[in-house]
Amino acid sequence: MEIMNDFLLISSLAELSSETPRGFGFNTNFLEANVINIVILLSGVIYLGRGFLTSSLEVRQQKVAEAIQEAKERLAMANTRLVESEKQLTKAQSVIEAIKQEAAKTARTVKEGILAQGKLDIQRLTNNGKANIEKAELQIKKQIQQHITDLAIEKVTVQLKEYMTPNLQSKVIDSNIANLGGQL
Repeated sequence: MEIMNDFLLISSLAELSSETPRGFGFNTNFLEANVINIVILLSGVIYLGRGFLTSSLEVRQQKVAEAIQEAKERLAMANTRLVESEKQLTKAQSVIEAIKQEAAKTARTVKEGILAQGKLDIQRLTNNGKANIEKAELQIKKQIQQHITDLAIEKVTVQLKEYMTPNLQSKVIDSNIANLGGQL
């Protein structure tokens, strides 16, 4: 029984759908579908719009060609600038290397000069020190000799005072006068 009810339901739905057509379909009646009008209209648009479309496409093609040419020119200029920049970089690197070498050479020269001047200063100070020591030694020797001489004179004076009697003093004076008289 159920099968029968399902069949009746489906058939009634089919009748309803045939009364009001819905969906997409192909109409074979050309006059009713305006296919001839659409073909005529499309042919007219193509015929009349061909010149405009062709000129528009030619203008667009020319603009694209010009843009490509301009891009090629800019690329060539950029490559030229790149090559020039690389040359300048190479020159700058060689100049930097030369400056580094010159700085190292100058540093060595300055170092050698400072060391040589230091050696000269040390030698001069050593010589001055030796000269000052020798001078001090000579002064000390002179002072010692002077002191020894003073002590010897003082000792002789003391001894002479002890041993010199008036009688001996007279004999020495007479002897010296006689020596002087013989020389005259």
